[in-house]
Amino acid sequence: MKKTSILTFMLAVTAVFGQKVSDYKYISIPQTFKDFETESYGLDDSLAKALKSKGYTVVQEGKNQWPSEIEKSSCSFATGNILNKSSFLRNKVELEFKDCNGKVLFSSKGSSNIKEYKEGYQDALKLSLVSLPASNPVATLQVIKESPKENVVTKSEESSSAPVTENKSGKYTNGKVNLQKIQVDTNQFILADGGSSVPFAVFKTTSKRDVFRVKLSDGTYTIGYYENGNIVIDIPQSNGEFFKEVFSAK
Repeated sequence: MKKTSILTFMLAVTAVFGQKVSDYKYISIPQTFKDFETESYGLDDSLAKALKSKGYTVVQEGKNQWPSEIEKSSCSFATGNILNKSSFLRNKVELEFKDCNGKVLFSSKGSSNIKEYKEGYQDALKLSLVSLPASNPVATLQVIKESPKENVVTKSEESSSAPVTENKSGKYTNGKVNLQKIQVDTNQFILADGGSSVPFAVFKTTSKRDVFRVKLSDGTYTIGYYENGNIVIDIPQSNGEFFKEVFSAK
């Protein structure tokens, strides 16, 4: 059963990525293109006529006028759009068609030397339509609507985003000295001896959770970490080894 599901998924993916605009019979175009909301320059009508001349059935906004077979599947038509790509000296447009998942099926740019807006945009659209293939719809259009991706929080992510109880300030001791933990910010805290102006140890976060780069009061660098609610510092020894100094919450 699992192998069958995987095969079906692979076939669906192949179908989606192999789709062409010519595979569609129906093309939906808006009544007003977003880049031409102020003035359409007749581009909507010109595009509709050009698509019909290439065998496409054009459907504009207002689903009450759409053929019933489109209602059965939101993926049975492609969506057309005209983007304004004009520069200072040229009127330019980009003709674009997408499937129901937003995948670009066809894109073509047209540029005109005509400076007047309406004539220039019309000329640019005409040039962008030259390479548009004629409609040659497939018998069964295998395009599957992709479900929106959900933000799934895994256990590891959940635990990493949860507040760490050890981040709280408080008093710690190793049985010989009493220190105050002061949380400077989310990436740094110190263990301070009330009788000294120099922090006993400064802790800075590393790429590993609950493991810190530590600077001791004598300038020595080492590592520290949380262990069973305690703060542990690996104290360097003269022989090159380390002594595990454990500070427990009071």
